[in-house]
Amino acid sequence: MCGRFNLTAPEQQICEHFQLQCLPRYQASFNIPPGQKILNVVKLDDNRFKAVYLLWGLIPSWSKDARISQKLINARSETLQEKPSFRSAFKKRRCLIPATGYYEWLQQTTGKQAFHICRRDKELFAFAGLWEYWEQDAGTVYSCTIITRAAAANLQAIHARMPVILPPSSYEAWLNKSTTPGQLEQIMHSNTYEAWHFTPVSDWVNNPLHDDHHCLS
Repeated sequence: MCGRFNLTAPEQQICEHFQLQCLPRYQASFNIPPGQKILNVVKLDDNRFKAVYLLWGLIPSWSKDARISQKLINARSETLQEKPSFRSAFKKRRCLIPATGYYEWLQQTTGKQAFHICRRDKELFAFAGLWEYWEQDAGTVYSCTIITRAAAANLQAIHARMPVILPPSSYEAWLNKSTTPGQLEQIMHSNTYEAWHFTPVSDWVNNPLHDDHHCLS
């Protein structure tokens, strides 16, 4: 799964990486938990990429209770076309979620050990995501979820699941509404994980209110 991540890249680097004009109210974060608005990249009808902030925890359009978002922070890649919560979004509303790393916890005899997982070069990357809208009397809530898959061999020692991470060469196809389900499956299970490593970090990161460089030490 993916229940916590960070985005610490400079604003200019994010804009260049995702071909964005600007990032509204961007602020780097070392410890991003579910239940708050996070940076997403979506594709407009004129083919431009746009930065938007969506609630992390998807609320299906048919839901009667927004609290369902707490259970839908992740979506399994294997069942996206079957689950009512994700089926429509997988067809029409895919997004990129920028990140510089994510956290996972390994259960040990002495308790849980947190690990920070990132690229070896510590460069920016993108999770594959879905977005949705939920209409209510007070207005429309836009939300998102991070797609997960079985962990790559070099990361299985930490957890059986991991987020789907897309190479930049797949960004356009992932956001393109005309990309076929078969092509999307290939993108989600592409071999992009050899250049990743994990580092144990202190339990400082366990508290979602802690948001500073100590989360990485």
